[in-house]
Amino acid sequence: MISISQLSPKKRAFLTGTILLTGTGFACRVLGFFYRIFLSRTIGAEGLGVYNMVHPIFGICFALCAGSIQTALSQYIASHIARGRSIFRTGMVISMTMSFVLAFLICRHAQFLAAMVLMEPRCAPYLPVMGISVPFAAFHACINGYYYGMQKSHVPAFSQVAEQVVRMTVVFFIAGSWLQSGQTITVMLAAYGHLIGEASSALFTLICLYLFPPQKKDIAAGFLAPGTAAPLMSLALPLMGNRLVLNLLSGAEAIWIPSRLQMSGLKSDQAFAVYGVLTGMALPFILFPSAITNSLAVLLLPSVAKDQAEGRKGSIAASMSLSLRYSLYMGILCIGIFTLFGENLGTSVFHDPDAGRFIRILAWLCPFLYLATTMGSILNGLGKTRTTFLQNTASLLLRIGFVLFGIPWFGIMAYLWGMLISEILLSLLHLWSLKKMIAFTWNAWDMIVKPSLLLMVSIGIFYFTDGLYPFFGSLPIFFETAMEILFLCFCYGGLLLVFHFTRRGRDQLARCLKHSIEKSR
Repeated sequence: MISISQLSPKKRAFLTGTILLTGTGFACRVLGFFYRIFLSRTIGAEGLGVYNMVHPIFGICFALCAGSIQTALSQYIASHIARGRSIFRTGMVISMTMSFVLAFLICRHAQFLAAMVLMEPRCAPYLPVMGISVPFAAFHACINGYYYGMQKSHVPAFSQVAEQVVRMTVVFFIAGSWLQSGQTITVMLAAYGHLIGEASSALFTLICLYLFPPQKKDIAAGFLAPGTAAPLMSLALPLMGNRLVLNLLSGAEAIWIPSRLQMSGLKSDQAFAVYGVLTGMALPFILFPSAITNSLAVLLLPSVAKDQAEGRKGSIAASMSLSLRYSLYMGILCIGIFTLFGENLGTSVFHDPDAGRFIRILAWLCPFLYLATTMGSILNGLGKTRTTFLQNTASLLLRIGFVLFGIPWFGIMAYLWGMLISEILLSLLHLWSLKKMIAFTWNAWDMIVKPSLLLMVSIGIFYFTDGLYPFFGSLPIFFETAMEILFLCFCYGGLLLVFHFTRRGRDQLARCLKHSIEKSR
Protein backbone atom coordinates (compact mmCIF):
# COMPACT_ATOMS: atom_id res chain seq x y z
CA MET A 1 0.00 0.00 0.00
CA ILE A 2 1.29 3.48 -0.85
CA SER A 3 1.80 5.73 2.16
CA ILE A 4 1.03 9.43 2.17
CA SER A 5 4.75 10.26 2.28
CA GLN A 6 5.25 8.42 -1.04
CA LEU A 7 2.68 10.54 -2.87
CA SER A 8 3.65 13.50 -5.04
CA PRO A 9 3.55 16.90 -3.29
CA LYS A 10 0.44 17.87 -5.29
CA LYS A 11 -1.48 14.71 -4.41
CA ARG A 12 -0.27 14.84 -0.80
CA ALA A 13 -1.46 18.45 -0.43
CA PHE A 14 -4.79 17.57 -2.02
CA LEU A 15 -5.31 14.50 0.19
CA THR A 16 -4.29 16.15 3.45
CA GLY A 17 -6.36 19.22 2.57
CA THR A 18 -9.42 17.08 1.90
CA ILE A 19 -8.97 15.17 5.16
CA LEU A 20 -8.51 18.40 7.11
CA LEU A 21 -11.52 20.14 5.56
CA THR A 22 -13.62 17.02 6.00
CA GLY A 23 -12.66 16.63 9.66
CA THR A 24 -13.34 20.26 10.50
CA GLY A 25 -16.46 20.15 8.33
CA PHE A 26 -17.84 17.26 10.36
CA ALA A 27 -16.93 19.06 13.59
CA CYS A 28 -18.82 22.13 12.37
CA ARG A 29 -21.82 20.01 11.36
CA VAL A 30 -21.94 18.42 14.81
CA LEU A 31 -21.71 21.82 16.51
CA GLY A 32 -24.26 23.17 14.05
CA PHE A 33 -26.68 20.40 14.98
CA PHE A 34 -26.51 21.31 18.65
CA TYR A 35 -27.00 24.94 17.66
CA ARG A 36 -30.05 24.13 15.52
CA ILE A 37 -31.51 21.95 18.25
CA PHE A 38 -31.13 24.88 20.62
CA LEU A 39 -32.78 27.29 18.15
CA SER A 40 -35.63 24.89 17.39
CA ARG A 41 -36.42 24.67 21.10
CA THR A 42 -36.11 28.40 21.78
CA ILE A 43 -37.61 30.14 18.74
CA GLY A 44 -39.61 27.14 17.44
CA ALA A 45 -40.25 25.80 13.94
CA GLU A 46 -42.13 28.95 12.90
CA GLY A 47 -39.25 31.14 14.10
CA LEU A 48 -36.81 29.02 12.10
CA GLY A 49 -39.01 29.53 9.05
CA VAL A 50 -39.00 33.32 9.48
CA TYR A 51 -35.23 33.35 10.08
CA ASN A 52 -34.59 31.31 6.94
CA MET A 53 -36.68 33.81 4.97
CA VAL A 54 -34.03 36.48 5.64
CA HIS A 55 -31.20 34.46 4.15
CA PRO A 56 -31.99 35.10 0.45
CA ILE A 57 -30.97 38.76 0.90
CA PHE A 58 -27.67 37.77 2.50
CA GLY A 59 -27.17 35.08 -0.16
CA ILE A 60 -27.55 37.62 -2.96
CA CYS A 61 -25.05 39.97 -1.32
CA PHE A 62 -22.60 37.12 -0.71
CA ALA A 63 -22.86 36.08 -4.36
CA LEU A 64 -22.04 39.61 -5.49
CA CYS A 65 -19.14 40.57 -3.25
CA ALA A 66 -17.75 37.40 -1.65
CA GLY A 67 -18.42 33.95 -3.09
CA SER A 68 -17.65 34.78 -6.71
CA ILE A 69 -14.48 36.71 -5.85
CA GLN A 70 -13.30 33.92 -3.53
CA THR A 71 -13.65 31.39 -6.35
CA ALA A 72 -11.94 33.72 -8.83
CA LEU A 73 -9.08 34.36 -6.40
CA SER A 74 -8.65 30.63 -5.80
CA GLN A 75 -8.57 29.87 -9.52
CA TYR A 76 -6.40 32.84 -10.58
CA ILE A 77 -3.86 32.51 -7.76
CA ALA A 78 -3.52 28.77 -8.48
CA SER A 79 -2.43 29.67 -12.02
CA HIS A 80 -0.21 32.64 -10.94
CA ILE A 81 1.25 31.56 -7.60
CA ALA A 82 4.27 33.87 -7.76
CA ARG A 83 2.00 36.94 -7.58
CA GLY A 84 -0.51 35.45 -5.15
CA ARG A 85 -0.26 38.04 -2.37
CA SER A 86 -0.75 41.03 -4.66
CA ILE A 87 -3.62 39.33 -6.50
CA PHE A 88 -5.25 38.67 -3.13
CA ARG A 89 -4.96 42.33 -2.15
CA THR A 90 -6.52 43.41 -5.45
CA GLY A 91 -9.45 41.08 -4.92
CA MET A 92 -9.81 42.23 -1.31
CA VAL A 93 -10.12 45.91 -2.29
CA ILE A 94 -12.79 45.12 -4.88
CA SER A 95 -14.73 42.82 -2.57
CA MET A 96 -14.72 45.09 0.49
CA THR A 97 -15.82 48.13 -1.52
CA MET A 98 -18.83 46.23 -2.85
CA SER A 99 -19.67 44.75 0.56
CA PHE A 100 -19.86 48.12 2.32
CA VAL A 101 -22.16 49.50 -0.38
CA LEU A 102 -24.45 46.48 -0.09
CA ALA A 103 -24.48 46.62 3.72
CA PHE A 104 -25.51 50.29 3.59
CA LEU A 105 -28.34 49.58 1.15
CA ILE A 106 -29.72 46.73 3.28
CA CYS A 107 -29.67 48.81 6.48
CA ARG A 108 -31.20 51.82 4.73
CA HIS A 109 -34.04 49.95 3.00
CA ALA A 110 -34.81 47.12 5.45
CA GLN A 111 -38.55 47.89 5.65
CA PHE A 112 -38.93 48.00 1.88
CA LEU A 113 -36.98 44.76 1.37
CA ALA A 114 -39.02 42.92 4.01
CA ALA A 115 -42.42 44.08 2.77
CA MET A 116 -41.92 44.21 -1.02
CA VAL A 117 -39.18 41.65 -1.72
CA LEU A 118 -39.50 39.02 1.00
CA MET A 119 -43.25 39.66 1.34
CA GLU A 120 -42.98 39.18 5.10
CA PRO A 121 -42.85 42.41 7.20
CA ARG A 122 -41.72 40.42 10.25
CA CYS A 123 -38.28 40.07 8.61
CA ALA A 124 -37.55 43.84 8.75
CA PRO A 125 -35.85 43.99 12.20
CA TYR A 126 -33.41 41.21 11.26
CA LEU A 127 -32.24 42.58 7.91
CA PRO A 128 -29.90 45.31 9.28
CA VAL A 129 -28.13 42.71 11.44
CA MET A 130 -27.66 40.49 8.39
CA GLY A 131 -26.48 43.52 6.37
CA ILE A 132 -23.75 44.36 8.89
CA SER A 133 -22.44 40.80 8.54
CA VAL A 134 -21.84 41.17 4.77
CA PRO A 135 -18.41 42.95 4.99
CA PHE A 136 -17.20 40.37 7.51
CA ALA A 137 -18.28 37.55 5.17
CA ALA A 138 -16.52 39.20 2.21
CA PHE A 139 -13.29 39.68 4.19
CA HIS A 140 -13.33 36.07 5.34
CA ALA A 141 -14.08 34.77 1.81
CA CYS A 142 -11.17 36.64 0.21
CA ILE A 143 -8.65 35.28 2.70
CA ASN A 144 -10.02 31.78 2.17
CA GLY A 145 -9.67 32.18 -1.59
CA TYR A 146 -6.01 33.16 -1.11
CA TYR A 147 -5.27 30.06 0.97
CA TYR A 148 -7.18 27.73 -1.37
CA GLY A 149 -5.34 29.14 -4.37
CA MET A 150 -2.03 28.40 -2.66
CA GLN A 151 -3.24 24.81 -1.99
CA LYS A 152 -3.23 25.45 1.77
CA SER A 153 -6.49 24.67 3.49
CA HIS A 154 -5.62 24.65 7.20
CA VAL A 155 -6.69 28.23 7.96
CA PRO A 156 -10.05 28.06 6.07
CA ALA A 157 -10.72 24.71 7.74
CA PHE A 158 -10.12 25.87 11.30
CA SER A 159 -11.92 29.17 10.69
CA GLN A 160 -15.14 27.17 10.29
CA VAL A 161 -14.66 25.61 13.72
CA ALA A 162 -13.77 28.97 15.29
CA GLU A 163 -16.90 30.50 13.77
CA GLN A 164 -19.17 27.80 15.20
CA VAL A 165 -17.56 27.74 18.65
CA VAL A 166 -17.67 31.52 19.12
CA ARG A 167 -21.21 31.78 17.73
CA MET A 168 -22.56 29.08 20.04
CA THR A 169 -20.75 30.39 23.11
CA VAL A 170 -21.94 33.97 22.68
CA VAL A 171 -25.49 33.02 21.67
CA PHE A 172 -25.87 30.72 24.69
CA PHE A 173 -24.61 33.56 26.89
CA ILE A 174 -27.06 36.05 25.33
CA ALA A 175 -29.97 33.60 25.67
CA GLY A 176 -29.12 33.00 29.34
CA SER A 177 -28.96 36.75 29.99
CA TRP A 178 -32.32 37.33 28.29
CA LEU A 179 -33.98 34.56 30.28
CA GLN A 180 -32.59 35.89 33.57
CA SER A 181 -33.88 39.38 32.79
CA GLY A 182 -37.29 38.04 31.77
CA GLN A 183 -36.85 39.05 28.13
CA THR A 184 -38.54 36.89 25.50
CA ILE A 185 -36.20 35.02 23.15
CA THR A 186 -37.07 35.88 19.55
CA VAL A 187 -35.67 35.33 16.05
CA MET A 188 -33.30 38.25 16.76
CA LEU A 189 -31.16 35.78 18.72
CA ALA A 190 -30.53 33.76 15.55
CA ALA A 191 -29.76 36.96 13.60
CA TYR A 192 -27.21 38.01 16.24
CA GLY A 193 -25.71 34.53 16.05
CA HIS A 194 -25.20 34.92 12.30
CA LEU A 195 -23.43 38.26 12.74
CA ILE A 196 -21.26 36.93 15.58
CA GLY A 197 -20.22 33.92 13.49
CA GLU A 198 -19.20 35.99 10.46
CA ALA A 199 -17.30 38.52 12.60
CA SER A 200 -15.42 35.81 14.51
CA SER A 201 -14.37 33.96 11.34
CA ALA A 202 -13.15 37.23 9.80
CA LEU A 203 -11.09 38.03 12.90
CA PHE A 204 -9.68 34.50 13.07
CA THR A 205 -8.55 34.50 9.42
CA LEU A 206 -7.05 37.99 9.79
CA ILE A 207 -4.92 36.85 12.75
CA CYS A 208 -3.85 33.72 10.86
CA LEU A 209 -2.98 35.76 7.77
CA TYR A 210 -0.37 37.64 9.79
CA LEU A 211 0.85 34.70 11.86
CA PHE A 212 0.79 32.00 9.13
CA PRO A 213 0.95 33.75 5.73
CA PRO A 214 0.43 31.34 2.82
CA GLN A 215 3.22 32.99 0.84
CA LYS A 216 6.56 34.48 1.87
CA LYS A 217 7.55 36.27 -1.33
CA ASP A 218 5.72 37.98 -4.19
CA ILE A 219 7.33 39.03 -7.45
CA ALA A 220 4.82 41.86 -7.98
CA ALA A 221 5.95 45.29 -6.84
CA GLY A 222 3.64 47.50 -4.80
CA PHE A 223 0.58 46.81 -2.70
CA LEU A 224 -1.58 45.66 -5.63
CA ALA A 225 -0.60 43.47 -8.55
CA PRO A 226 -0.58 45.66 -11.66
CA GLY A 227 -2.79 44.45 -14.47
CA THR A 228 -4.55 41.76 -12.44
CA ALA A 229 -7.84 43.51 -11.63
CA ALA A 230 -9.19 43.05 -15.17
CA PRO A 231 -8.38 39.32 -15.56
CA LEU A 232 -9.47 38.66 -11.99
CA MET A 233 -12.83 40.32 -12.59
CA SER A 234 -13.15 38.59 -15.95
CA LEU A 235 -13.19 35.36 -13.92
CA ALA A 236 -15.36 36.77 -11.14
CA LEU A 237 -18.03 38.55 -13.23
CA PRO A 238 -19.44 35.43 -14.92
CA LEU A 239 -19.46 33.68 -11.53
CA MET A 240 -21.04 36.77 -10.00
CA GLY A 241 -23.76 36.87 -12.62
CA ASN A 242 -24.33 33.15 -12.34
CA ARG A 243 -24.54 33.17 -8.57
CA LEU A 244 -26.70 36.27 -8.56
CA VAL A 245 -29.27 34.68 -10.86
CA LEU A 246 -29.15 31.40 -8.92
CA ASN A 247 -29.55 33.20 -5.59
CA LEU A 248 -32.42 35.26 -6.99
CA LEU A 249 -34.14 32.07 -8.10
CA SER A 250 -33.40 30.39 -4.75
CA GLY A 251 -34.71 33.45 -2.95
CA ALA A 252 -37.88 33.44 -5.02
CA GLU A 253 -38.30 29.77 -4.19
CA ALA A 254 -37.90 30.45 -0.45
CA ILE A 255 -40.40 33.31 -0.60
CA TRP A 256 -43.00 31.37 -2.59
CA ILE A 257 -42.95 28.14 -0.54
CA PRO A 258 -44.81 29.54 2.53
CA SER A 259 -47.34 31.39 0.37
CA ARG A 260 -48.00 28.28 -1.77
CA LEU A 261 -48.35 26.18 1.37
CA GLN A 262 -51.08 28.57 2.47
CA MET A 263 -52.78 28.03 -0.89
CA SER A 264 -52.75 24.29 -0.15
CA GLY A 265 -54.90 24.91 2.94
CA LEU A 266 -52.43 25.69 5.73
CA LYS A 267 -52.63 28.77 7.94
CA SER A 268 -49.75 31.26 7.96
CA ASP A 269 -48.17 29.95 11.17
CA GLN A 270 -48.56 26.34 9.98
CA ALA A 271 -46.94 27.17 6.62
CA PHE A 272 -43.91 28.79 8.26
CA ALA A 273 -43.67 25.89 10.73
CA VAL A 274 -43.58 23.32 7.90
CA TYR A 275 -41.00 25.41 6.04
CA GLY A 276 -38.93 25.71 9.24
CA VAL A 277 -39.06 21.95 9.85
CA LEU A 278 -37.89 21.25 6.29
CA THR A 279 -35.09 23.84 6.04
CA GLY A 280 -34.04 24.01 9.69
CA MET A 281 -34.38 20.38 10.77
CA ALA A 282 -34.61 17.83 7.93
CA LEU A 283 -32.23 19.32 5.34
CA PRO A 284 -29.33 19.77 7.82
CA PHE A 285 -29.34 16.00 8.36
CA ILE A 286 -29.27 15.32 4.62
CA LEU A 287 -26.49 17.86 4.13
CA PHE A 288 -24.43 16.59 7.08
CA PRO A 289 -22.37 14.04 5.07
CA SER A 290 -21.76 16.64 2.37
CA ALA A 291 -18.87 17.89 4.52
CA ILE A 292 -16.81 15.37 2.52
CA THR A 293 -18.05 16.36 -0.94
CA ASN A 294 -17.87 20.07 -0.10
CA SER A 295 -14.24 19.62 0.94
CA LEU A 296 -13.53 17.80 -2.31
CA ALA A 297 -15.30 20.49 -4.31
CA VAL A 298 -13.41 23.36 -2.68
CA LEU A 299 -10.04 21.73 -3.33
CA LEU A 300 -10.89 20.31 -6.75
CA LEU A 301 -11.43 23.71 -8.36
CA PRO A 302 -7.89 25.14 -7.95
CA SER A 303 -6.37 21.68 -8.47
CA VAL A 304 -8.21 21.16 -11.76
CA ALA A 305 -7.49 24.74 -12.85
CA LYS A 306 -3.78 24.16 -12.26
CA ASP A 307 -3.86 20.82 -14.13
CA GLN A 308 -5.58 22.48 -17.06
CA ALA A 309 -3.03 25.31 -17.14
CA GLU A 310 -0.26 22.71 -17.28
CA GLY A 311 -2.07 20.55 -19.86
CA ARG A 312 -2.38 17.46 -17.66
CA LYS A 313 -5.62 15.89 -18.89
CA GLY A 314 -4.75 12.54 -17.33
CA SER A 315 -4.64 14.09 -13.87
CA ILE A 316 -8.01 15.78 -14.45
CA ALA A 317 -9.55 12.48 -15.58
CA ALA A 318 -8.18 10.74 -12.48
CA SER A 319 -9.65 13.44 -10.23
CA MET A 320 -13.01 13.09 -11.93
CA SER A 321 -13.09 9.30 -11.61
CA LEU A 322 -12.07 9.46 -7.96
CA SER A 323 -14.70 12.10 -7.15
CA LEU A 324 -17.40 10.21 -9.02
CA ARG A 325 -16.61 6.93 -7.27
CA TYR A 326 -16.58 8.25 -3.71
CA SER A 327 -19.58 10.56 -4.21
CA LEU A 328 -21.60 7.51 -5.25
CA TYR A 329 -20.18 5.34 -2.47
CA MET A 330 -21.17 7.92 0.12
CA GLY A 331 -24.53 8.78 -1.47
CA ILE A 332 -25.62 5.13 -1.58
CA LEU A 333 -24.61 4.67 2.07
CA CYS A 334 -26.63 7.75 3.06
CA ILE A 335 -29.74 6.35 1.35
CA GLY A 336 -29.51 3.36 3.66
CA ILE A 337 -28.82 5.45 6.77
CA PHE A 338 -31.61 7.98 6.30
CA THR A 339 -34.29 5.55 5.14
CA LEU A 340 -33.59 3.21 8.07
CA PHE A 341 -33.02 5.76 10.82
CA GLY A 342 -34.64 8.98 9.53
CA GLU A 343 -37.71 8.82 11.75
CA ASN A 344 -35.68 8.10 14.88
CA LEU A 345 -33.31 10.99 14.09
CA GLY A 346 -36.14 13.47 13.53
CA THR A 347 -38.08 12.56 16.66
CA SER A 348 -35.10 12.09 18.98
CA VAL A 349 -33.27 15.29 18.00
CA PHE A 350 -36.04 17.75 17.17
CA HIS A 351 -39.08 16.01 18.74
CA ASP A 352 -40.93 16.48 15.47
CA PRO A 353 -42.32 13.50 13.49
CA ASP A 354 -42.51 15.59 10.31
CA ALA A 355 -38.72 16.07 10.43
CA GLY A 356 -38.22 12.30 10.45
CA ARG A 357 -40.68 11.83 7.58
CA PHE A 358 -38.92 14.49 5.49
CA ILE A 359 -35.51 12.93 6.20
CA ARG A 360 -36.64 9.53 4.90
CA ILE A 361 -38.04 11.03 1.71
CA LEU A 362 -35.00 13.23 1.09
CA ALA A 363 -32.62 10.30 1.58
CA TRP A 364 -32.84 9.50 -2.15
CA LEU A 365 -31.48 12.95 -2.88
CA CYS A 366 -28.02 12.16 -1.47
CA PRO A 367 -26.12 10.52 -4.39
CA PHE A 368 -27.27 13.12 -6.89
CA LEU A 369 -26.65 16.03 -4.51
CA TYR A 370 -23.08 14.91 -3.80
CA LEU A 371 -22.41 14.19 -7.49
CA ALA A 372 -23.66 17.61 -8.57
CA THR A 373 -21.44 19.31 -5.98
CA THR A 374 -18.16 17.68 -7.04
CA MET A 375 -18.83 17.57 -10.79
CA GLY A 376 -19.93 21.21 -10.78
CA SER A 377 -16.70 22.23 -9.06
CA ILE A 378 -14.66 20.38 -11.70
CA LEU A 379 -16.57 22.15 -14.47
CA ASN A 380 -15.85 25.52 -12.82
CA GLY A 381 -12.19 24.57 -12.48
CA LEU A 382 -12.10 23.85 -16.23
CA GLY A 383 -13.46 27.33 -16.87
CA LYS A 384 -16.96 26.14 -17.88
CA THR A 385 -18.77 28.53 -15.57
CA ARG A 386 -21.36 29.31 -18.25
CA THR A 387 -22.20 25.62 -18.54
CA THR A 388 -22.67 25.18 -14.79
CA PHE A 389 -24.76 28.35 -14.67
CA LEU A 390 -27.14 27.21 -17.40
CA GLN A 391 -27.47 23.75 -15.91
CA ASN A 392 -28.03 25.04 -12.37
CA THR A 393 -30.60 27.48 -13.72
CA ALA A 394 -32.47 24.69 -15.51
CA SER A 395 -32.49 22.63 -12.31
CA LEU A 396 -33.75 25.53 -10.20
CA LEU A 397 -36.46 26.46 -12.71
CA LEU A 398 -37.70 22.88 -12.65
CA ARG A 399 -37.85 22.96 -8.85
CA ILE A 400 -39.64 26.32 -8.86
CA GLY A 401 -42.18 24.80 -11.24
CA PHE A 402 -42.98 22.20 -8.58
CA VAL A 403 -43.28 25.00 -6.00
CA LEU A 404 -45.66 27.12 -8.08
CA PHE A 405 -47.84 24.41 -9.57
CA GLY A 406 -47.36 21.38 -7.34
CA ILE A 407 -47.51 22.65 -3.74
CA PRO A 408 -51.05 24.14 -3.98
CA TRP A 409 -52.33 20.68 -4.99
CA PHE A 410 -50.06 18.22 -3.17
CA GLY A 411 -48.59 20.29 -0.33
CA ILE A 412 -44.95 20.09 0.74
CA MET A 413 -44.60 16.64 -0.88
CA ALA A 414 -44.55 18.32 -4.29
CA TYR A 415 -41.48 20.32 -3.27
CA LEU A 416 -39.70 17.19 -2.07
CA TRP A 417 -40.39 15.50 -5.42
CA GLY A 418 -39.15 18.61 -7.20
CA MET A 419 -35.90 18.60 -5.22
CA LEU A 420 -35.22 14.98 -6.13
CA ILE A 421 -36.01 15.31 -9.85
CA SER A 422 -34.07 18.57 -10.21
CA GLU A 423 -30.93 17.12 -8.54
CA ILE A 424 -31.10 14.04 -10.77
CA LEU A 425 -31.29 16.32 -13.81
CA LEU A 426 -28.41 18.52 -12.59
CA SER A 427 -26.02 15.66 -11.84
CA LEU A 428 -26.73 13.99 -15.20
CA LEU A 429 -26.18 17.27 -17.07
CA HIS A 430 -22.85 17.84 -15.27
CA LEU A 431 -21.68 14.31 -16.09
CA TRP A 432 -22.74 14.64 -19.72
CA SER A 433 -20.81 17.92 -20.10
CA LEU A 434 -17.67 16.48 -18.49
CA LYS A 435 -17.82 13.30 -20.56
CA LYS A 436 -17.68 15.41 -23.73
CA MET A 437 -14.55 17.19 -22.50
CA ILE A 438 -12.50 14.56 -20.66
CA ALA A 439 -12.40 10.80 -21.22
CA PHE A 440 -12.66 9.66 -17.61
CA THR A 441 -13.19 6.09 -16.36
CA TRP A 442 -16.78 5.08 -15.64
CA ASN A 443 -17.83 1.64 -14.41
CA ALA A 444 -21.51 1.23 -13.45
CA TRP A 445 -20.93 -2.15 -11.80
CA ASP A 446 -18.07 -0.93 -9.64
CA MET A 447 -19.56 2.46 -8.74
CA ILE A 448 -23.31 1.73 -8.39
CA VAL A 449 -24.21 -1.99 -8.38
CA LYS A 450 -21.42 -3.19 -6.10
CA PRO A 451 -21.91 -0.58 -3.34
CA SER A 452 -25.69 -1.10 -3.52
CA LEU A 453 -25.28 -4.84 -3.02
CA LEU A 454 -22.80 -4.28 -0.20
CA LEU A 455 -25.24 -1.87 1.45
CA MET A 456 -27.96 -4.54 1.37
CA VAL A 457 -25.55 -7.07 2.88
CA SER A 458 -24.64 -4.54 5.59
CA ILE A 459 -28.32 -3.94 6.37
CA GLY A 460 -28.78 -7.72 6.59
CA ILE A 461 -25.89 -7.95 9.07
CA PHE A 462 -27.39 -5.09 11.06
CA TYR A 463 -30.80 -6.79 11.34
CA PHE A 464 -29.20 -10.16 12.12
CA THR A 465 -27.24 -8.70 15.05
CA ASP A 466 -30.09 -6.44 16.23
CA GLY A 467 -30.93 -7.06 19.88
CA LEU A 468 -27.63 -8.76 20.72
CA TYR A 469 -26.31 -5.77 22.65
CA PRO A 470 -27.45 -5.68 26.29
CA PHE A 471 -27.12 -1.92 26.73
CA PHE A 472 -29.70 -1.19 24.01
CA GLY A 473 -32.97 -0.07 25.51
CA SER A 474 -31.27 1.66 28.45
CA LEU A 475 -29.78 4.57 26.47
CA PRO A 476 -31.56 7.62 24.97
CA ILE A 477 -32.95 6.97 21.48
CA PHE A 478 -30.52 9.38 19.84
CA PHE A 479 -27.42 7.62 21.23
CA GLU A 480 -28.77 4.19 20.33
CA THR A 481 -29.52 5.42 16.80
CA ALA A 482 -26.06 6.96 16.49
CA MET A 483 -24.43 3.68 17.53
CA GLU A 484 -26.57 1.75 15.03
CA ILE A 485 -25.56 4.16 12.25
CA LEU A 486 -21.88 3.76 13.15
CA PHE A 487 -22.25 -0.03 13.08
CA LEU A 488 -23.88 0.10 9.63
CA CYS A 489 -21.12 2.43 8.36
CA PHE A 490 -18.47 0.08 9.77
CA CYS A 491 -20.02 -2.92 7.97
CA TYR A 492 -20.39 -1.04 4.68
CA GLY A 493 -16.91 0.50 4.78
CA GLY A 494 -15.33 -2.80 5.79
CA LEU A 495 -16.99 -4.67 2.94
CA LEU A 496 -15.89 -1.99 0.45
CA LEU A 497 -12.30 -2.27 1.67
CA VAL A 498 -12.34 -6.06 1.53
CA PHE A 499 -13.65 -6.13 -2.04
CA HIS A 500 -11.31 -3.32 -3.10
CA PHE A 501 -8.16 -5.01 -1.84
CA THR A 502 -9.37 -8.44 -2.97
CA ARG A 503 -9.70 -7.07 -6.47
CA ARG A 504 -6.27 -5.41 -6.28
CA GLY A 505 -4.74 -8.66 -5.09
CA ARG A 506 -6.44 -10.60 -7.88
CA ASP A 507 -5.19 -8.14 -10.50
CA GLN A 508 -1.63 -8.27 -9.10
CA LEU A 509 -1.72 -12.08 -9.13
CA ALA A 510 -2.91 -12.09 -12.75
CA ARG A 511 -0.08 -9.75 -13.73
CA CYS A 512 2.49 -11.96 -11.96
CA LEU A 513 1.18 -15.10 -13.67
CA LYS A 514 1.24 -13.39 -17.05
CA HIS A 515 4.80 -12.20 -16.45
CA SER A 516 5.89 -15.74 -15.38
CA ILE A 517 4.34 -17.34 -18.48
CA GLU A 518 5.98 -14.82 -20.79
CA LYS A 519 9.32 -15.33 -19.03
CA SER A 520 9.10 -19.15 -19.32
CA ARG A 521 8.46 -18.85 -23.03
